[in-house]
Amino acid sequence: MSRHQSAIKDLHSIKDFIRWTYSRFQGAELFYGHGTDNPWDEAVHLVMGALRLPLDFDKDMLDARLTVDEKKRILTFVHLRISKREPLPYLLGKAWFMGLDFKVSRETLIPRSPIMALIENEFQPWLSHYPLHILDMCTGSGCIGIATALTFEDAQVDLSDISSAALRIASENVSDYDLDDRVTVIESDMFEGLADKKYDLIVCNPPYVDANDYNSAPAEFHNEPQIALTSGEDGLDFTRKFLSQAANYLHDGGIVVYEVGNSETALQAAYPDTEFMWVELEQGGNGVFVLAKEQLNIFL
Repeated sequence: MSRHQSAIKDLHSIKDFIRWTYSRFQGAELFYGHGTDNPWDEAVHLVMGALRLPLDFDKDMLDARLTVDEKKRILTFVHLRISKREPLPYLLGKAWFMGLDFKVSRETLIPRSPIMALIENEFQPWLSHYPLHILDMCTGSGCIGIATALTFEDAQVDLSDISSAALRIASENVSDYDLDDRVTVIESDMFEGLADKKYDLIVCNPPYVDANDYNSAPAEFHNEPQIALTSGEDGLDFTRKFLSQAANYLHDGGIVVYEVGNSETALQAAYPDTEFMWVELEQGGNGVFVLAKEQLNIFL
């Protein structure tokens, strides 16, 4: 009898499957970093997500028995998580960002940007005025732009990406939050599809992973779209081009909020005379800077 056949026969309740999944994860040497940071939380999220139940489900109901189809669904997810190193959000088709849930697929990066902390603080103290026109470039699932639109309820927000597949997911998320009247999805290779648009705020979480970091990254990251992660040998190919054009797309007084992660050191070395305003992130994370239009003019 196979391990899965035995599980279907011997395990019965939600509680049984959480415990069993945790035991499997314990010995699987998985990487946790796409919504959870340990095997227990990952097991709970997988089982409850597979059953389409909330995480705060009544504890008295955890002894509820499962159907054979429900058991098979959980076992399939566990198999893919371990054997393929498939990140859990892709299995569930959903990820969380700022307490909001977003549809995701293998065509979108899994939301996890530390820019979240800046959105929560309404980009203070860097924004000098209320932003009426906002761009979320490299939007992926649309999570940053949508969260920003929900924060600034009078703003018009554009979500841009080079990937039409990612933008289909972003469009679904826009509609799920009833934002079609204020949030526009635009297919664009950097600024090419944005014509003469100008913004008060441009937020960008671009590809920035350097070649060495990508090649040594856990297998889970290699299941995400490489186009959303890597950008040349030092991770800065996209950023160099962006900096040379961004000022043209900002109103006077506008700012760019930009993430480069571990490529922060390479960026500072490449532009030693630029005073990047690096953001101190209370909840962790690194490599987020702010530049005003006046500072960006030097790159034109």
